[in-house]
Amino acid sequence: MNRSILIKKYFEEKKFVESNIQSFNNLISRGLQEVIEENKEAEPAIIPHNIEKFKIRFGRMTVGKPEITEADGSKRPIYPMEARLRKISYSAPINLEISTYINDVQRENFIAEVGKIPIMLRSKYCHLHGLSNEDLIKKGEDSTDPGGYFIINGTEKVIVTVEDLAGNNFMVEENAGSFNGRFFATKGSYKIPHTFEMKKDGIYYMTFTRVKSMPIIVVLKALGLVKDEEIMKAISTEKNYEEIILNLFEFVDIKTQDDAIDYIAKRIGVAQARDVRMDRTKEIIDKYLLPNIGIDSSTRHVKAQNVCKMLKKFIDVSNGNRPVDDKDHYMNKRLRMSGDLLIDLFRVNFKILVGDILYNFQRIIKRGKLPSIRVIIRGKLLTSRLYSSMATGEWVGGRQGISQRMSRTNFLDMISHLQRVVSPLSTSQENFAARALHCTHIGRLCPIETPEGTNIGLRKNLAMLCSISQSTDEEKLLEQIKNLGLNLSV
Repeated sequence: MNRSILIKKYFEEKKFVESNIQSFNNLISRGLQEVIEENKEAEPAIIPHNIEKFKIRFGRMTVGKPEITEADGSKRPIYPMEARLRKISYSAPINLEISTYINDVQRENFIAEVGKIPIMLRSKYCHLHGLSNEDLIKKGEDSTDPGGYFIINGTEKVIVTVEDLAGNNFMVEENAGSFNGRFFATKGSYKIPHTFEMKKDGIYYMTFTRVKSMPIIVVLKALGLVKDEEIMKAISTEKNYEEIILNLFEFVDIKTQDDAIDYIAKRIGVAQARDVRMDRTKEIIDKYLLPNIGIDSSTRHVKAQNVCKMLKKFIDVSNGNRPVDDKDHYMNKRLRMSGDLLIDLFRVNFKILVGDILYNFQRIIKRGKLPSIRVIIRGKLLTSRLYSSMATGEWVGGRQGISQRMSRTNFLDMISHLQRVVSPLSTSQENFAARALHCTHIGRLCPIETPEGTNIGLRKNLAMLCSISQSTDEEKLLEQIKNLGLNLSV
């Protein structure tokens, strides 16, 4: 009896799709602005001869409430039921502050509508948010409908939660007797795989972006850890790792940071003059080696220390002093909800919009005119691209089936669809371990509900009482851990 009271109380306060709605709210309140910050300045390649510098800057972004523009140009609020019946999209305008600078002097500053974004039903930005049951019925809505989906061209669409390996998490696995380490450096639009391995010659190698099978000792020296003693101390102050001594002895000829950078440049085939070659290699190291830590030269020392810690873990696992990582453990997974998936889509399409603005600007400059940016923004470009991905389910990175038509066979079928979790693994391959029920699924994923056939274990559903925590502010989290006694001095 007490159990049923508790469960009833839980569902009075929380909805099945609460985590998904929270994810979408975070996208609108924080996520979109973060994408703007990543691309806040644009400089056209072609500018008038009498101007030295021309810059376009993007500032604050705001999202309105869902509205419709009628044939006569008038705008008014729209509710979901009207969008369903009239086969139109339930979306809100994105307003962006844009300013242009000529020789660092502001020329124009205005707020323009750069497109429309689909709005999730029952989210903070939906007209139904906070309405009572009676008001919902007046608006033609089912008061028990949980929301958590979108309306695109009159069709109800669900963005299915995707299960992914956690980024910025170094894992060592055993494969056919040999060990390999994997690390996905994730920050903004970057997701760069780094791999660690030991070859038969006893040398440790790492691979990232253009740098293939590079000795780790050389990478450390290129990052500024030049002395052998510094490298040994960064790896461990407790015990000496004999495996490292062999690696240090192999590259004893590389005495300075520049020697190491030049060695990498020659190995990756940068065939220019020494100065250009060095600059290009430094840029590759700063930008593509652990970009989650930073992408400028000031973070090289921290990157070197992180590579050392990863190497230590790799050696410990290889020697049997630490267990191999289990990639099916839910600690090593992350669920990417509608907010995360839409931010990927928005990031790619916003870059296309900026490229289109620059292209149109340069085209008019060639005719000898200096246009106003307000005139050349194609608002329909961003809107149509977002709608297209939502309607077809084809997402950035070549993934398909992310957005699906919502199943409305009955209420439970709808709840099941809103709670679905999909693995990106191929259904045609065996992947026995990924399909099996893992003990860490209990309480998080339903142990029963999964389809038969090729999708078994790859298409799962969240447990009824499962709620997903949102990504938190890193600085706030670090502060809390410091208060618990973390010592950051190295």
